[in-house]
Amino acid sequence: MDPQDVLILPDVTAWRAWLDEHEETSDGVWLVVAKKGITSPTSLAVAQALPEALCSGWIDAIRRKRDDTTFLQRYTPRRKNSVWSQKNTEFAQELIDQGRMRPRGFAEIQKAKDGRWERAYQGQATAQVPPDLQEALDRSTMAAKNFAALKSQPRYHILHQLMIARTEKTRTARLARFVAELEQGPEGCS
Repeated sequence: MDPQDVLILPDVTAWRAWLDEHEETSDGVWLVVAKKGITSPTSLAVAQALPEALCSGWIDAIRRKRDDTTFLQRYTPRRKNSVWSQKNTEFAQELIDQGRMRPRGFAEIQKAKDGRWERAYQGQATAQVPPDLQEALDRSTMAAKNFAALKSQPRYHILHQLMIARTEKTRTARLARFVAELEQGPEGCS
């Protein structure tokens, strides 16, 4: 991480102003965001930063601990063909309804109407086992046993990879690969 990419701003108003000036020219920043109740060196919380990013056609990515009071949150402009989460499609609609969405944010939403908007993936907390995976697990006792033994992160990895597949061919291939890996053991899933 380049220290020049770290951005410390006092509050959400300063973040909005920064995005207004840089949303078209920056490749992204590591934004310093405050933990709950913190006001120095910033009062900007993730819950405030993400809506402003979405309004500018940007998205959040990796979060890292910075110190006892702040995190570093990576924000970047959306890349071509980037996938959308259901949470962010719902959030974007709320921002539109509130009249807060900005032109670049609208442009990214329009680009996503190529099918990515409709294929928005579920988050880890709400993701469900899709019927095709369940059917495959029902046919393989060992794969089902090993899938049930997975911790939440590797389990979600499988679900996420199936949700974001752009074609049925890709989804079918991934499904077959995951079931084969699960038949070998829970640690083999990638």
